[in-house]
Amino acid sequence: MTALNVTVEHVSKAFAEFPALDDVSVEIPAGQLVALLGPSGSGKTTLLRVIAGIDAPDRGRVKFGSDDVTDAPIQKRGVGFVFQDYALFEHMTVADNIAFGLSVRRGPSAPTKLQIDARVRDLVERVQLTGTTARYPRELSGGQRQRVALARALAPEPKLLLLDEPFGALDARVRAELRTWMRRLHDELHVTSVFVTHDQEEALEVADQIIVMNRGRIEQAGEPGEVFDQPTSAFVMDFLGGVNVLAGEVRGEVFVAGGLELPSNGVKPGPARAFVRGHDFALGRRDAEGAIAVTVSHVRRIGIAARVVVTTEGDGALTVELPFRELDELGVAKGAALSARVRSARIFPREEVV
Repeated sequence: MTALNVTVEHVSKAFAEFPALDDVSVEIPAGQLVALLGPSGSGKTTLLRVIAGIDAPDRGRVKFGSDDVTDAPIQKRGVGFVFQDYALFEHMTVADNIAFGLSVRRGPSAPTKLQIDARVRDLVERVQLTGTTARYPRELSGGQRQRVALARALAPEPKLLLLDEPFGALDARVRAELRTWMRRLHDELHVTSVFVTHDQEEALEVADQIIVMNRGRIEQAGEPGEVFDQPTSAFVMDFLGGVNVLAGEVRGEVFVAGGLELPSNGVKPGPARAFVRGHDFALGRRDAEGAIAVTVSHVRRIGIAARVVVTTEGDGALTVELPFRELDELGVAKGAALSARVRSARIFPREEVV
């Protein structure tokens, strides 16, 4: 399969009075696995469908490499599409489902029966479905059905693979297994792939690039570490999760909230908010310098860290994440009077909409 770069230029799309996409421009690098991430109604699925050719843009262009495909039908784009509901043919076996795109091909490019069978065998092995080729979709688990759908999309060797919420219908454990598997499969095939998700963890774990969308526009695009560690807006910081919000104001070059003072990082004076991830708080003894007074109200040991909910003197609540070692060393327990110091924060003007 030949990797393909995709360019979206000033694309807008409206349904009735609803602007699903508003002047969207983005570059999807060849051979990368890219996540379209955002809440419901942010425009991510519409963008995927415009790239596929299922929906036509009202304005703007879509290019595959140097070719303008804006007006090309989906059949001419060489795209593989995996739907959230899999859309398998229930009356066909696994083998026949995977072979479908090849078996209906006509003309000089039509493969022989031997070539189709060889391609199906290769894909069945790649997607780890050995022994299931004679079964029907109703006889498979959700995870297996998703693998069949992916194999069917890959069978015609598409230039571009598009997936709409590929794991949305699966339970958490199967989702975790399949996204690791999909990353490994992508590294083997190197086909340019774009998948839609509202799951931040999924995007951060799997994707080479993340495109964060909100209200039909792109908020930020970049590598997972860049988007997570250097969010360019309050929306991105908040949507990626695990944040506490402290209301205050910027005075000169300092953000002030209660007894807390932080560098403003260039934010202009006026009302502002500090966004602090749970692991960027440090708990210590009460009255520590440069910290705010807090009282522990809830402690839960979850996974590899403890989640501690504390209340401030203004009755605000903060969620702090601590390694178990720190939790035990501090003797953190419900009712303990402690202080909370901020290791790192992002400051945004208060008028910025989240």
